[in-house]
Amino acid sequence: MAIIEVKGLSRTFETKDSRVEALKGIDLSVEEGDVYGIIGMSGAGKSTLVRCLNYLEKPTTGTVIVEGHELGKLTGKDLRKLRGDIGMIFQNFNLLMQATVIGNVCFPLTIHGMPKAKARKKAMQLLETVGLADKALSYPSQLSGGQCQRVAIARALASDPKILLCDEATSALDPQTTQQILDLLRKINKETGITIIIITHSMNVVREICHNVAIVEKGEIVERGLVEDIFTHPKSKAARRLVIEGKDPDQWEDETDSSAEVPELIEDRRIRIVFSENSSYEPVIANMVLHFGKPVNILKADTKDVGGTARGEMILGLSDDKNTSDTQIAYLKEHGLAVDELGKAGE
Repeated sequence: MAIIEVKGLSRTFETKDSRVEALKGIDLSVEEGDVYGIIGMSGAGKSTLVRCLNYLEKPTTGTVIVEGHELGKLTGKDLRKLRGDIGMIFQNFNLLMQATVIGNVCFPLTIHGMPKAKARKKAMQLLETVGLADKALSYPSQLSGGQCQRVAIARALASDPKILLCDEATSALDPQTTQQILDLLRKINKETGITIIIITHSMNVVREICHNVAIVEKGEIVERGLVEDIFTHPKSKAARRLVIEGKDPDQWEDETDSSAEVPELIEDRRIRIVFSENSSYEPVIANMVLHFGKPVNILKADTKDVGGTARGEMILGLSDDKNTSDTQIAYLKEHGLAVDELGKAGE
């Protein structure tokens, strides 16, 4: 069941001298309990999109439906009430620096009228959930970045939301701390069933925690689907840059003819293969060389974590004889490998 549906959404910003289309015709559906990634480079429109999901940013056209309610038709009072079901965490934490850790978590509870004693009890339970009960009386300035983000997560969970929006929540953190925050979000999703939407520019974050992903480029969704499917068979240029070249969006060059080629590798016919769980225990490449008596060049090999499962990938250079290479590709597919053809070098 979809907890969020977006249909034909666009957002245009107009100034005296210019008109910017931040989002164009976005269609999106997020199932209840999912961990959904939205990835794109700075300026792609992903943060505008996430702000439209709770109407902090009002779309120019299109509809946003959350829990069956079309946000554009709600009164101000009803919209504010629905927002109570949507928590948010940000890159810069947005904590109250003059308040203690427990004071920060209590804040959304007390402003909604919960008695202070009850609010403090619930806040302590949430701090235990995020592993910071011993820091309850500390101030944000005394905490590390990762600890501040844990406080922000506890505060976002205070209202028992059904949806958690994470806007670049790990981009200011080091890799080890990022992993800890992702582990915490995974735990929260598993134990509470909360739907999590993660805005990020890191494919590593998407591979690590997300079930589904939408790739946003220049205000449009250029590809969407299961993370595992996009990792195995990326179709758009943006997805191929993410998966095959291994470039996060902040490394993309703004070139209309950009592709997922590996130009420094000079081979006539190149393919990318992905090992499934069933195929990874068999020396398929070595067996293929023995079977056909034809050499194969391994141009690139890597292993990546996709949703908690290690998935191997290789880029191979095959024989320049089409009949032979066609037969080799068929052999690989018969042995359970996903195969994408990259084309000739320089194409």
